[in-house]
Amino acid sequence: MAGLAIYGSLFASAFLAATVLPVSSEVVLLGLMAAGRGDPALLFAVATIGNTLGSVVNWILGRGIDTLQSRRWIPITPGQYEQAGRMFRRYGVWTLLFAWLPVVGDAFTVVAGAARVPLGLFVVLVALGKAARYAAVIAGGWWVTT
Repeated sequence: MAGLAIYGSLFASAFLAATVLPVSSEVVLLGLMAAGRGDPALLFAVATIGNTLGSVVNWILGRGIDTLQSRRWIPITPGQYEQAGRMFRRYGVWTLLFAWLPVVGDAFTVVAGAARVPLGLFVVLVALGKAARYAAVIAGGWWVTT
């Protein structure tokens, strides 16, 4: 049961970190590693999957952005949406490799939904970028602690 709590808390923090909530999944991941809790490969997989699925929520919001943009709870300000839209129009789906970036990364995922990027392609590109980021976090955590 303790394993479920370890991986469940990491999944939840990674999922929420990809949405509007100010959650830092990297801190949770590094904390678990520092405490020697969980298998690093499984921690990596859970964080990547959780964070990618959180971005899918943003993609879904983007699909309905025309009707949702005026809502207060929408995770992206009009300025962030416009900036992400300009970059998305310039660089295309490749911007999704940077969905892990603070502030603009969430906007990329919303814009991708609005642009009707196919979900399969979206998931592959977002997951690759987020996996690279978590691999760097884990490597940095090992480097600091050894």
